Amino acid sequence: MRVGVLALQGAIREHVVMLEALDVAIVSVRLPEQLRDLDGLIIPGGESTAIGKLMESWGFYDAIAARHEEGMAVWGTCAGAILLAKEVLDAVKGQRSLELMDISVRRNAFGRQIDSFEADLDVRHMTDGPFRGVFIRAPWIEEVGEDVEVLATHGDVAVAARQGMLLATAFHPELTGDPRMHRFFIEHVVGI
Repeated sequence: MRVGVLALQGAIREHVVMLEALDVAIVSVRLPEQLRDLDGLIIPGGESTAIGKLMESWGFYDAIAARHEEGMAVWGTCAGAILLAKEVLDAVKGQRSLELMDISVRRNAFGRQIDSFEADLDVRHMTDGPFRGVFIRAPWIEEVGEDVEVLATHGDVAVAARQGMLLATAFHPELTGDPRMHRFFIEHVVGI
């Protein structure tokens, strides 16, 4: 199994470390042609508009959509979740997303950098205790389509969801040292 981490901007190294702990073949994806042989791709947290502009410049929008259509799983964390969404609420003018996942995501929904926080989350399909979510200028998932499974909520809003071979988390699992969300992606999203 080969999993790529989109290496344009954001928490790239942290995802690589988590995948290394799971003994997965990893590719730091800097060019669209590196998507060719991947089973899964992680779009990391960072700044969604910056990542989006770099994706546009390098031709990643069509390349990721095409590879997903061919069976590549995609996981977006924080900014990556924004980039996966069909609809981005409070988007910057001209901001584009991949429009792959049937969710509406609100940018910076939990507040600014100073409002960042951590919270224990009960994640569906994780039976070995809560997962510590790290929320940094995090979005939330405001609406989901009928074939989207909400995996976790914080308060009354969704913060993790899955739709087939797509996974979105509003928080940063790569900053926790806990490999369970990465394992879930490998076993239940890439592996389907």
